[in-house]
Amino acid sequence: MPYKISALMAALLLTACDPGPAEQPPLAGAAIGGEFTLTSEDNTKVSWSDFDGQYRTIYFGYAFCPDVCPTDVQRAMAGLKLFEQSAPELAAKIQPLFVTIDPARDTPEVVGEFTDAFHPRLIGLTGSEEDVKAVADKFAVYFSRGEDSEAGGYLMDHTNITFLFAPDGQPLAMLPTDQGPEAVEAELEKWVR
Repeated sequence: MPYKISALMAALLLTACDPGPAEQPPLAGAAIGGEFTLTSEDNTKVSWSDFDGQYRTIYFGYAFCPDVCPTDVQRAMAGLKLFEQSAPELAAKIQPLFVTIDPARDTPEVVGEFTDAFHPRLIGLTGSEEDVKAVADKFAVYFSRGEDSEAGGYLMDHTNITFLFAPDGQPLAMLPTDQGPEAVEAELEKWVR
């Protein structure tokens, strides 16, 4: 009888140690992303493939956004900074990117000032309206220009998702910026290896 109990206990312990199949990333297999070339904040051409071998986060927004974009970018970059503190070697494998959806106002200089406010490694990208639209389409990002205000300004309506991509350029997950930096850090810890 003790042998049967010991064998049963051993089998249960081995089962408990078996992690089972690895969890699939939420965006595995999604048709999101792809090669592009835009102009960076220092007026050089930057392509998606320049970051092959690195994880990438990417957010589409605009520097003149009064609320959503700065909040999302701040939370995403604060989450990255937390991850840099807890796992510096892994965090160094992540390249954060910001693509403007308002190239009429977001020149390379403007995009650079915006990104510099959030993280020293965040690269801001801009381009022609046609190029930006083509990139947004590849990443399933919607945007449109709002009506001009009496003062002459305007707002942009847009998708506000921060995507995480694998080193091979495949989509992994959406970072939960709406839940704050700690949730972003937890999501990075989950997928960045």
